[in-house]
Amino acid sequence: MWYECLALRVSRARHYTKAQEQSREPADQTRRLDDVDLALIEALQHNGRAAFRQIAADVGVSEATIRARYQRLCDDGVVHVTAVTNPLGLGFGAMAMVGLRTSGPPMEVADAIAGWDEAAYIVVVAGRFDVLVELICTDLAHLLEVTSRMRGLEGVVSTESFPYLELRKELYDWGTRIGPTSDRVEHG
Repeated sequence: MWYECLALRVSRARHYTKAQEQSREPADQTRRLDDVDLALIEALQHNGRAAFRQIAADVGVSEATIRARYQRLCDDGVVHVTAVTNPLGLGFGAMAMVGLRTSGPPMEVADAIAGWDEAAYIVVVAGRFDVLVELICTDLAHLLEVTSRMRGLEGVVSTESFPYLELRKELYDWGTRIGPTSDRVEHG
């Protein structure tokens, strides 16, 4: 799958990578992040290849602390380090958001589609649709095949496709705006 988590490690000026197959499950929302966690996340969002040594110096903690925090954030599903690509640049010529209505619990349909390589993003929502799925396909014929496959799933009542005509903005560096600092756990 093209969404593998790659953990970048730095050791004595030697760079190497270690692939980490990570679950794409939601992160544990009960886990509280402190200012060190948030600073690490923001540094990686700004530059995913930043050296732990530099991040540690900027945050004012040891490199070992940053390494341990990074590993915990990855293990807990809070951070997924990956190469973000432009699908069009890789030859994927058709992208779309598809809204699905279901006759029963939407989680069953979402879970079935989650196993498909073409599904890049899946959310269960409230409103006009029960599930939204972002698809990345090779061309329009492939998009038609995938949406037809969706329509054939048990529990799918209807679908509505929104093919992307042009990608105007896509960000992964939105920061850690989760509320005032007083809501955060301080590190000690």
